[in-house]
Amino acid sequence: MIRIQNWGRPRIYIAVILLLVVIIIGVLGFRYFSDYSWVDALYMTVITMTTVGFEEVQPLDDQGKLFTVFLISTSVVIFAYAVSVITEYIVSKNDPKRVQLRKIQKMIHKLENHIIIIGYGRNGKQAAAKLLAYNKPFIIVENNIEIIERYQNEKTLFLKGNATEDEVLIEAGIKNADCLICTLPEDADNLFIVLTARQINKELKIISRASQDASYKKIRLAGADNVIMPDRIGGDHMASLVVVPDLIEFLDNLSIVGKKSINIEEISFEDMFDNGEERTILDIDMRSKTGCTIIGYKSPEGEYIVNPEANTLLKPKSKIVVLGRPEQIDLLNKQFNI
Repeated sequence: MIRIQNWGRPRIYIAVILLLVVIIIGVLGFRYFSDYSWVDALYMTVITMTTVGFEEVQPLDDQGKLFTVFLISTSVVIFAYAVSVITEYIVSKNDPKRVQLRKIQKMIHKLENHIIIIGYGRNGKQAAAKLLAYNKPFIIVENNIEIIERYQNEKTLFLKGNATEDEVLIEAGIKNADCLICTLPEDADNLFIVLTARQINKELKIISRASQDASYKKIRLAGADNVIMPDRIGGDHMASLVVVPDLIEFLDNLSIVGKKSINIEEISFEDMFDNGEERTILDIDMRSKTGCTIIGYKSPEGEYIVNPEANTLLKPKSKIVVLGRPEQIDLLNKQFNI
């Protein structure tokens, strides 16, 4: 999203105010120096400012002529400035590109509990694709205008700017955001952005990329909740394909690559129950209702339980992880309005 400068309206206001000031001065001057009526004074002021060349309502004396010279010399410049500003404003308002940008800007301003992705490189694109599959609202902060023009659309919102600047993060809605994903290639930039973001929003969940082992602890200390090292994950994944190839291929098939291939989902306690009443896994009977199987449980304290028992008690602020075929996951999402 290219930021739209707000200079148009202030310049319009200045131009209109200057025009009104000149008109008032002209009317009062012709009224005082030439003893014109109010209507004649206004008429003389307008034809003088616009230089249309009509004759005077009545002959002017020397004072009236000197005042007219003064009015012409000042009003011509102001009138020309006002016309150019107003014309430029009208043209820009009707520019299809600007209209589209304003439309997208309004969409950005309405975002709440959204995700901010910093950078649209390889990792940024992967993060955006996964968020789209989950229908999560997000905005991408990118400084490369060519990338923005190539990928900008109503589903992928961009904000042009340097994310190391506080005002850019604020414009991206960091105060109302739920999460920030920092994917820049330089660890120093990621470190600075994480530090700034944590200062602006204490409750924000921050996930950052790191390229060097030495940067991992620094970015965590700066305030990141999770630090991901893509190179390490990639190497581990390739080695796993040698050691346990069938298992890794099976897990890869669970990955989210599109709406129709989602096999795994997490659901919070609040999404399932409105009244806050605690229930066991057996009570909700998810297997018979949706076909999905509960394979994990995260307690309110953050403890993970793999393959929880049927008598496991679901508590507020807890989450469950379910596994199923895409159509079963879709039925699950419809049931709980996720």
